[in-house]
Amino acid sequence: MTDTALAGASAAPAAGRRRKTAPAPTGPDRIPKPSQGWYRDKVTGDKLRRVTTILAQGSTKGDVLALWAANLVAETAFAHLPQLVAASRHPETRTEVYDWLRRVPLRKKDERADIGSAVHSIIEAHVLGEPIPAELVDDPEMAPYLAHFLRFVEEWQVTFEASEMVVGSRTAGYAGTLDYLLRSRLITAALSEYLGTEVPADALLMGDTKTGGELDVKGVYPEASLQMSAYRKAEVAWLRDGSTVPMPATYSTGVVLHLRPEGYRLIPVACGDDVFAAFRIVQQAADWVSGLSKTVVGQALALPAITEERAA
Repeated sequence: MTDTALAGASAAPAAGRRRKTAPAPTGPDRIPKPSQGWYRDKVTGDKLRRVTTILAQGSTKGDVLALWAANLVAETAFAHLPQLVAASRHPETRTEVYDWLRRVPLRKKDERADIGSAVHSIIEAHVLGEPIPAELVDDPEMAPYLAHFLRFVEEWQVTFEASEMVVGSRTAGYAGTLDYLLRSRLITAALSEYLGTEVPADALLMGDTKTGGELDVKGVYPEASLQMSAYRKAEVAWLRDGSTVPMPATYSTGVVLHLRPEGYRLIPVACGDDVFAAFRIVQQAADWVSGLSKTVVGQALALPAITEERAA
């Protein structure tokens, strides 16, 4: 019996048994969720690459994070130099302090992620008209973020049309979760002046929130433009009930709300077709990193045995 026959026999269900099939997803379960760098559409079976994973693998974002981590470790080491020198003289504490130092970037990254998640929860509750979770309202660390966000909404007279919405492109093979879509006549007026062209007063805008860095120094990076352009050019959007709609058309310039404890800034970010073309190049680079690059360098060649027949 051939291997093919064996494979076919093992794959066939036993007589009298029916293979169990998972029930078709319903309601919000139809919304794709991120897992290990992908969004999987449970209805169609499509596997869509996560936009943030594409940017991490295919752009300079990874290099920026590596440099940030190196600088953070160096700054921490100099700030705790006496303790490090003392620990280096005692083998029983050296390993513990070494691990503490090398994990500084991970701890800082987790802190930032916690703050970012909390801020997004605040915004999502506001957009949906739901109460902001009590643990966030009562958290003194979150109080300035909440105050500045509410001030932004009031000062710019913002109305939201979507928040934390999963969008994707089956054609280009990616998906992600945008922060929000918004309208504001004051923002479009400011954009008109900034761009030197008339932006429709009722234009729907792509919005994003960043909580890192420092106001007027750093915190909004070019990758935000690539990310927003990908969301803007998505083909499908999943509503909260699990149904899908075509991605709403948004203006070619979006805004990033740089939210910090000391205040906020509203930063215009280009996310038009030219930026999306650049995103597609980054996507190709990410495909190279995660795929073909892993197969192009082989094992070292072994010197072949030279027989008398071959030598002749």
